[in-house]
Amino acid sequence: MSEVNIKDSLKITLAQLNPTVGDIDGNLTIVRNAREIAKRNNSDLVVFSELFLSGYPPEDLVLKPAFIKKIDSALEALVKETNDMGPAILLGLPTQGKQKPFNSIALIDCGKIVAIQHKVHLPNYGVFDEKRVFEKGPMPGPVNFRGVRIGFAICEDIWFDDVTECLAETGSEIIIVPNGSPYNKAKNHVRLNHVIARVVETGQPLVYLNQVGGQDELVFDGASFVVNSDYSIPVQLPSFSETIIHTNWFKKENKWVCSDNILTTEEDDFTLMYQACVLGLKDYILKNGFKNVLIGLSGGIDSALVAAIAVDALGSENVRCIMLPSKYTSNESREDAIECGNGLKIKLDEVNISEITSKLESSLETLFLGLKNDITEENIQARTRGVILMAISNKFNSLLITTGNKSEMAVGYATLYGDMSGGFNPLKDIYKTDVYKLAVMRNKKVPNNCLGSSGIIIPERIISKAPTAELRENQTDQDNLPPYDILDRLLTGLIEDDLSVEELVKSGFEYNLVCRIQNLLYISEYKRRQAPPGVKISLKNFGRDRRYPITNNYRDTLEAGGKENEK
Repeated sequence: MSEVNIKDSLKITLAQLNPTVGDIDGNLTIVRNAREIAKRNNSDLVVFSELFLSGYPPEDLVLKPAFIKKIDSALEALVKETNDMGPAILLGLPTQGKQKPFNSIALIDCGKIVAIQHKVHLPNYGVFDEKRVFEKGPMPGPVNFRGVRIGFAICEDIWFDDVTECLAETGSEIIIVPNGSPYNKAKNHVRLNHVIARVVETGQPLVYLNQVGGQDELVFDGASFVVNSDYSIPVQLPSFSETIIHTNWFKKENKWVCSDNILTTEEDDFTLMYQACVLGLKDYILKNGFKNVLIGLSGGIDSALVAAIAVDALGSENVRCIMLPSKYTSNESREDAIECGNGLKIKLDEVNISEITSKLESSLETLFLGLKNDITEENIQARTRGVILMAISNKFNSLLITTGNKSEMAVGYATLYGDMSGGFNPLKDIYKTDVYKLAVMRNKKVPNNCLGSSGIIIPERIISKAPTAELRENQTDQDNLPPYDILDRLLTGLIEDDLSVEELVKSGFEYNLVCRIQNLLYISEYKRRQAPPGVKISLKNFGRDRRYPITNNYRDTLEAGGKENEK
């Protein structure tokens, strides 16, 4: 290819792939394989996401000198391999600074490092904690790559106008942005708005390349895209799918244009939420060395949806469910659990806990003499189930998955060492009303990359019946809580929007209800600290997004809140 052709055309491969934090050798293999694909397609440059070589976010791993040393060795190996005159590599990786590492990208071409650039804006909010582990980089300039001046900005650097403005003012022609941007249900539109703003300001096309995959509570959706300088979108990659595509660029009237038409139709919000849960669970299981999971299937909506997610993530052969009926379990719940298990094609066993709980209660008769049955006896049932499920989990090396939703976790309607037992919870950040909507959606279609079958996999009666823990006669969740549509709107105001009691009352909520739910939210923090991790879906999940003290006497009301019993 001549100098003129190189300056007037360019092929850029976008590698929207799934690295694993700490697996430097595995991530290096992914880079090599993707570059080989790019080489066969005569690509000039293959682009990987932010901190791809280390995995993102690496957290305190980057503070270990041995970790950075191994990263340096992997980089050195890649540099040598690019001496074959194949595609150049733009790779995210940590590099050592004076005091702390940098969050960096390296452009590698023809057996040498053409440039190393560092992230300028280090996010330090929500799930991000980069100022603690990284050094801030200087303002960058464009890099001359095979006759084209390309500007590089790293993720957060395009959420401000200064980095891209500096690149444009110093002569960039195309801006490429490697990202490690976690999914939340409002993120895609926010990203696009920021990118469009940068394109408007610079007059230059922008490549937005995001990673895909699950990492603890975070899940990365990919959804990479390209915006031309005329604001058209020639490339939109799918969400939650590993994808390698080759984009074609030409210089027309002194402006670079991506000439492709690679567009994936965007899914609806609930399909994306479901896909996030599936991928988050799948990667948590597989990246931590497990092969299968165990679920307590009660005949209720939460456990049924979790079972569906697990089957879609791992296949029905890798999901085992246990029904644990007590003397309060209805025949309908038994029937619904069996029907759900059959629809999902999973192994379903039963262990009756009635005799076990009776013996436990009998052993406490002397200590509890003269006291009425209350929530204590309900908790014995829940904890009996937890003990049995953990025993089966241990014996068969299956990770126990918990099934509590965000509404329950918010107000403390979950039992420590009972239904909270387990290693991961795909519903942890999903409100109860959305649990129902996800179940309805999944009965209508099989989202992309899901392994389960089509059709009604969650019985209609599970969706339509009143939710209940069945820990006493004729119990329903609404015995002590408002209807979930009211509760979830109130919780959204308290948690996601940080609204005051006054603002919530003005919006139509009853004052005493707001105060009571606020109090339940605060006094349940100690439980949430002991809960397993789960997929982040909302703007503020319980954990890294929302960090409240356990010992907390503040209440946004003149009336001090009292203590509530746990379930």
